[in-house]
Amino acid sequence: MVKILFVCMGNICRSPTAEGVFTKLLEKEGLVHLFQVDSAGTQSYHAGEPPDGRAQQAAMRRGINLSRQRARHVKPRDLEIFDYVVAMDEANLADLEMICPSGHEHKLKLFMEFAPHYGINTVPDPYYGGVTGFERVLDMVEEAAQGLLDTVRDDL
Repeated sequence: MVKILFVCMGNICRSPTAEGVFTKLLEKEGLVHLFQVDSAGTQSYHAGEPPDGRAQQAAMRRGINLSRQRARHVKPRDLEIFDYVVAMDEANLADLEMICPSGHEHKLKLFMEFAPHYGINTVPDPYYGGVTGFERVLDMVEEAAQGLLDTVRDDL
């Protein structure tokens, strides 16, 4: 089983979106049984909360239900358990590097590495923007999710 953890700052916008998109992609491909997918935040101030309502609405328009997810704080143990720990931006990657147990650094990735044609490293945080920001994030996440799956599939 391949274990993938998506990480953003608060775990209410980008990382739950990535978890939902990737899970839907696995369902479409018939691969759910081969993966464990989760999301977490580098900060704990939203722990226990559902994803942002705007993120949920944008995802639902694409047939992705995020309503069962709840924010949680990433722990050093997560970096030992998961095979891929995928950060939404450089700041979250730096936070992960600070708590990463020795020998697990190779698991840390930037999500946009899997969509290199975008030419950027960051999935922008849509929290302070309008609805179009959540749609743009979904577009980017769908591309990167496919790239991640293609990469992981090569390792299966």
